[in-house]
Amino acid sequence: MTSISPVNSNILSTAQERIQQDLQIALDAFALPEPLKSAVHHAVMLGGKRVRPALCYAVAALAENPNYAAARRAAVAVELIHCYSLAHDDLPCMDNDLLRRGQPTCHVAFGEDTALLAGDILQSMAFEVLGSRLFDQQNSVDASIVLRQMQILATSSSKMVCGQVLDLQAEGKSIDQAALENIHRNKTGALIQAAILMAAVTLFKGTDPALVQLRQFGQSLGLAFQVQDDILDIISSTETLGKTAGKDQQVQKSTYPALMGLEAAQAYAKSLHDQALAALTHFSGAATDLEQITQFLLRRKN
Repeated sequence: MTSISPVNSNILSTAQERIQQDLQIALDAFALPEPLKSAVHHAVMLGGKRVRPALCYAVAALAENPNYAAARRAAVAVELIHCYSLAHDDLPCMDNDLLRRGQPTCHVAFGEDTALLAGDILQSMAFEVLGSRLFDQQNSVDASIVLRQMQILATSSSKMVCGQVLDLQAEGKSIDQAALENIHRNKTGALIQAAILMAAVTLFKGTDPALVQLRQFGQSLGLAFQVQDDILDIISSTETLGKTAGKDQQVQKSTYPALMGLEAAQAYAKSLHDQALAALTHFSGAATDLEQITQFLLRRKN
């Protein structure tokens, strides 16, 4: 794979193919002992929506002549962080899930100790990829941009962990909408926004209005993603989700449908998606890929 076309009518499907190839290239660059190697492959390569890499590619497509090596590394890095978080979230000491992406979770397949270590090493691998020359061909990336990408990813990863703590603490409790949104802007939204900003800093600098709008886009989309997740846990099936449906209610998680009712939660998800699309009007029709991803996420069934 040598290039990424700027616009595709099925951007998410194309992104899934691209990131699958790049993830395999990245994993092949690491010499890991067994069973860690197999556990990492299990955690990373069994599919998923690949929304975060797709967002990296879509932001890069805003430029006429972007450095796609930087976008590809960002896409791999953010997906490795996401996969690490899922391996840890599924552990018995966290959400105790048995199914992920239609397959046994990492700890079910390889044991808790190996699953924990797989998550640990995926986190460090993400930063190794960002700081590497992986995918470089002709144009290298300025070191200051790489440093900024690392800062964005590290900050979002820390926020994600804090959000998980708050989420666990809120189980079985009654919290208000402000507290719920604080959980999910960190647990889910931070990494989605990171995917957008890690690609954006390769194109825009400082206080460029484009960065402001992309940050707003990421905030709205990240929260909308979680609201829709909460809704799907109620209205979808285990077979469709690829994970255990109804789990939120079983463990008494604080969710938007529980707080405001299903119909109001659905309306709120639509409102957040509308806010995300409104932020993209700054790009005067050039953000087609980002618009397509946003529309998909509102309509998704898993």
